[in-house]
Amino acid sequence: MKIVAVTACISGIAHTYLSAEALENAGKALGHQIKVETRGSIGAENVLTEREIREAQVVIIAADLSIPKERFKGKPVYEAGTHEVVNKAGEIIEKALKFSENYQPGKETMTAPKEAKAESAEPQGDGGKNVIWSEIYRHLMCGISYLIPFVVSGGIIMALSFAFAESNPEIAGILGTIGDLAFGMMLPIMAGFIAQSIADRPGLVPGIVGGFLASGVTASGFIGGVLAGFIAGYSVQLLKKIFRFKGGLRAMMPILILPLFSTLITGIIMLFVIGKPVAIVNDFLTNWLNSLSGGSAVVLGFIVAAMIAVDLGGVFCRVGYAFAVATLATGQPSVAMAAAMAGGLVPSTAIALATVIMPHKFTDDEIEAGKGCWVLGASFIVEGVIPFAARDIKAVVPAVTLGAGVTGALTAFFGCTQSVPHGGIWVMPVPGAIGNVPMYLLSVAVGVAVTVGLTAVLKKDVSPKMSRTQRKAQKAEAFQ
Repeated sequence: MKIVAVTACISGIAHTYLSAEALENAGKALGHQIKVETRGSIGAENVLTEREIREAQVVIIAADLSIPKERFKGKPVYEAGTHEVVNKAGEIIEKALKFSENYQPGKETMTAPKEAKAESAEPQGDGGKNVIWSEIYRHLMCGISYLIPFVVSGGIIMALSFAFAESNPEIAGILGTIGDLAFGMMLPIMAGFIAQSIADRPGLVPGIVGGFLASGVTASGFIGGVLAGFIAGYSVQLLKKIFRFKGGLRAMMPILILPLFSTLITGIIMLFVIGKPVAIVNDFLTNWLNSLSGGSAVVLGFIVAAMIAVDLGGVFCRVGYAFAVATLATGQPSVAMAAAMAGGLVPSTAIALATVIMPHKFTDDEIEAGKGCWVLGASFIVEGVIPFAARDIKAVVPAVTLGAGVTGALTAFFGCTQSVPHGGIWVMPVPGAIGNVPMYLLSVAVGVAVTVGLTAVLKKDVSPKMSRTQRKAQKAEAFQ
């Protein structure tokens, strides 16, 4: 069988490529021809050709955000989240092929409901509600995935401006202007791409305009930006049903009629309905977060960091990360963001260390995989732990979750802050990117120690204890 697939995660870094690799390996193991297009942070790679799509029996979309499906018109499309595909790629492929066997042309695209549980394109009962919420979540994550580069760039540039504040005020002013602009664009971009995810290109203009109203005129902040995106997208969808023109007027729909009226609708709702109430709520939340200290901040730090680790890139991780990123919307360094990223440094790093000091608790394959976890951990990528959790979830997941949580609590206790939402240890040399670096690193070290200690207690031995020299000698003997 010939299969084509597209993978895309929120950040475009880890799950995009892990899910692609999982599909390729599972496809080959099952005897199928498969090509996977990745839509990562550097753009589309290994792009599918028209011929490859035409010859494929089924299209698999492993994505946590909305992917345009126009080029798959007339083909059976099976959707699942990247986290599912990483863990159950073979099962997803088999279900996708079964879905394609029952496919009957008649609609532009038939898409299996997310979570890869239903075989029908028409969800029933409570499943329909789950699909609706799943789609809302995916539209939101699509917008956030486009927001992240603006926050990263703006945050680093702003941090550099602080570094030059005393030595060269002129350069600091230039960098500050650029950084402010990048930060100022993040809500319009997020809102625009939420709307585009819902309504394709006609949603982009009203979404961006609504986002600007949220960030500037109404001061409704992140919440207002999210609402602006959904209002814009669904207003376009409503207008498509109201205006059913034919001929020349139909051609004007996407470039004039839909953007014009949806922008007016979005603008009016943002100005007179959404703006002020949301601004009040946003100010309250901002002031509350800024006022957190002592026990409250520690609890917040623990929860956010634990969410990053508990499902290793799954729903809880994304929600916790999105919350942390949202706290950067004010343009100020964030305690929550520091807790989130410090906590995210723990899982892969701790497992890598555990494979070194406790090799008797890991298989040879896991020990080899642990070598790559050093880089993944340093880069704020928790997905390196997935192969270990798949083999021993009862030991690994509690260990990394509690270790990350402890780290998040400590960073909050020490008042560590962060102004960029990604980058791991590689952004530490940037002045101002992370506040209170020594305590930040100490917090990570303590969390790693907690995870390693819990792993030692919870994880059973898989081979006899022996020194590193003895293990090397055993491998050499087996090789001969």
